[in-house]
Amino acid sequence: MSAQRSEYGICRLDLETSQTHGWQVRLQRNGVRFTRFFADESWGGRKAALERARQFRDRLLNRLERRDSGKARSHSIPASRNRSGVVGVARVINIGANGIEYASWQATWSPSAGARRRVRFSVLRYGEDEAFRLACDARERGLTGES
Repeated sequence: MSAQRSEYGICRLDLETSQTHGWQVRLQRNGVRFTRFFADESWGGRKAALERARQFRDRLLNRLERRDSGKARSHSIPASRNRSGVVGVARVINIGANGIEYASWQATWSPSAGARRRVRFSVLRYGEDEAFRLACDARERGLTGES
């Protein structure tokens, strides 16, 4: 795991009022939450508690990945509320300052963790079918890193 993501799912808790000091692992998969607290005092200090929290998190992630390996990823299957039939592509209506509604097809994707990109194609400018096609193409290029 990279240094940037070495604390993924782990947060520090220092609550002076209750004398609680340690690391908490928190992960959620398919609506199920997994959590465990590693107190500094119980594990021999701050560094040792962090190392135990990382070990627990890594074992949990491995177990969850093995369990979910045969399942389709949630971002590859359209949600039940998706009307376009394409993940990350939606028809949106914006209301301008003049009160006029502007329809467009919007493509959304995440090029990296914590980042989100969005591009819209006007139905007025391109027409319904072409705006939809452009949004689908833009999302595909964004996911493959072509931009």
